[in-house]
Amino acid sequence: MTRIDRRALFSSGAAAALLAASGVSLDAAPQPGGRLRLALPREDSALDQLVRGAAFDSLTEIAPNGVLQGELAKGWSSSEARIWQFDLREDVRFHDGAPMRANDVVASLNASAGRGRLGLIAIDAIKDHALRLELETPNPHLPFLLSDQRFAICSAGTVGAQLAERIGTGCYFTRRFDGERHYLGEKVPDHYKQGQAGWLDSVEAVVIPDPGVRAEALRDGFVDVAVLPTPDLLRSRGNLVFHPSADDMVFALHRGVGLPSVIATRDGLDDGRLAERWWRI
Repeated sequence: MTRIDRRALFSSGAAAALLAASGVSLDAAPQPGGRLRLALPREDSALDQLVRGAAFDSLTEIAPNGVLQGELAKGWSSSEARIWQFDLREDVRFHDGAPMRANDVVASLNASAGRGRLGLIAIDAIKDHALRLELETPNPHLPFLLSDQRFAICSAGTVGAQLAERIGTGCYFTRRFDGERHYLGEKVPDHYKQGQAGWLDSVEAVVIPDPGVRAEALRDGFVDVAVLPTPDLLRSRGNLVFHPSADDMVFALHRGVGLPSVIATRDGLDDGRLAERWWRI
């Protein structure tokens, strides 16, 4: 199945039907608690992607139901789609306890590797919790573009640091992070998304380059989820679920892992938000 085929599958709702047929309950409410352990490939910056989704937030996000919604932004407006105002949540703190303000967002967007994609002329903080973005040409899709992980927000003082040293606002703070091999994130208490996301007590990921070894780690219970494993080692295991199918795995997981009813359309890591949206059953 091609990447385009996968997108069509996920967006059509067939993915939810496949998961339901596999024995995963999609109607069950997320359960708080537990640790999720993942085996990731080295390619496609899978570990960095997971960390960005766990430890950082963006102005907007694609919700589990596939609808665009505010994340750090509580609202936005524009009269002609060229000059935009984004109003920020006032209850967000970075993992060091500092409040998130518009100057942090301005610094993060200015430093983003994806800034050129937005066609920005200027970004300005107009109040502590409001900013103004001016574009070269009108773009009604700007709020959607800002949901991309490349526009994740960190504290202004850490925008130039390595990913492991940046301070974010995500559901999990970084306890340990070896940029090439291992990540351990722990739940942020009293997070602004409490009761809506961040169900796990902790999430741990290890990079295993060999897909066969990732499959063995899952089969033997050392991890709960394996991304792009070798199918032949797993198909006969009755305690595993395969997504989107046993013949074309993006990932395999134990039945004790709960999933939202809609999985992101762009990649097997649920657009990097797996850590905050999945749970233990």
